[in-house]
Amino acid sequence: MDLKEIQNLIRFVAKSGASEVKLEMDDVKITIKTGEDDKAPTTFLQQMPAMQMAPQAPVAAAPAPEAAAPVAPAAPAEDENSKYITIKSPIIGTFYRKPAPDKPMFVEVGKQISEGDVLCVIEAMKLFNEIESEVSGTIVKILVDDSSPVEFDQPLFLVDPS
Repeated sequence: MDLKEIQNLIRFVAKSGASEVKLEMDDVKITIKTGEDDKAPTTFLQQMPAMQMAPQAPVAAAPAPEAAAPVAPAAPAEDENSKYITIKSPIIGTFYRKPAPDKPMFVEVGKQISEGDVLCVIEAMKLFNEIESEVSGTIVKILVDDSSPVEFDQPLFLVDPS
């Protein structure tokens, strides 16, 4: 799990209102706790040793300040984009801007879209899911590169509804 994925997880937990989330994978344990008093989540990251050889192998909470730091600067960027509607990924998968490699892009920046227009496809478990717009407006920004992995609730597009 890389730093960007951890940062996205922290943002997701902070927005969700969950009080505690624990994630355990092969060699990493992550615990994110949000307190009632403060809005910033506390993150504990522990890397499990591969073969339980040396006691100094676990790393505890050292990456947490680095992971939590980018959350605060993101707030001004959200304020600038607050007039836009964010279209988010409804599923985890791979984001594609075209229906096939030899076909044109579904949407481009500046394109007018209507409710029900297909914006992209997300492949999950060999199924290609068309993501349709729930709003009408103009595409202002495409936030994900073609053929990139996306997470649940990850912002994909900014739409100006006016």
